Amino acid sequence: MNYPPKHHQDYDKNHMIDVIKTYPLATVISVQNNDPFVTHLPLIYREEDGKLIGHIDIYNPQANLLKDNNPITILFSGPQCYISPSVYTTTQLPTWNYIKVHLKGTVKAIESKDALKQSLITMTEFLEQPDHKYVLEPDNPRMEGALDYIKMFEITINDWEGKFKLSQDKHPKDIRQARAELVRANQESIKEFLDRVF
Repeated sequence: MNYPPKHHQDYDKNHMIDVIKTYPLATVISVQNNDPFVTHLPLIYREEDGKLIGHIDIYNPQANLLKDNNPITILFSGPQCYISPSVYTTTQLPTWNYIKVHLKGTVKAIESKDALKQSLITMTEFLEQPDHKYVLEPDNPRMEGALDYIKMFEITINDWEGKFKLSQDKHPKDIRQARAELVRANQESIKEFLDRVF
C-alpha cells in the first residue's frame, strides 16, 4: 500500500527524474543479515538506459554490497518544510510538505577502469552545469591516483515511487500559498542554519 494517500503520489516518471537530476545526492540503502548499510552519494541518471550511476570509496563497508545484482533502495529528497496554518486562507491544521522519490532496484559493480574514469568525467560535467567552470580532464593526475580507491556501480531501477506532498488536497489558493511558503522557507532556512552551525 502506498503512503501518503493517492493525491500526494506522483506517478509521472519525468517528475521523478527531474527530482533526481536537481537533487542528485541520494540515500543509498543496502541490507545484509538484517543489518542496514546507509551511504549518501550523488547518483547520475543515465538517459540512454535509465540506470543510475555512482561511485563509492573502496573502504566504505557498503561497497562490498554494491555488486552481484544485490537489491538496493534509493531515496532522493527534494525541498521540504513545515506549513503553518497561518499561510492558508482557510482553516487548516499544521502539516509538513515535501518531495521524495523512493526507488528500488538491483546494483551491479562495473570493474572497468576506463568506464570508471569516463564516469567520473561525465558526472563532473553534469554537476558543473550550467556554467562548467571546472572540467575534469582525462589526464588529471589526481584522478589517476584515485582510481584504485573508487568503485563504480550501476543501478537498474525496478520500482518508482514519487511522494509529492504539496497541499494538493487544499483550496487552489491555499495550494499556491503553500508552494510560496515552501520556496520562502527553503531559501531562508538554509542561511539561518548555516549561520548557526558554520
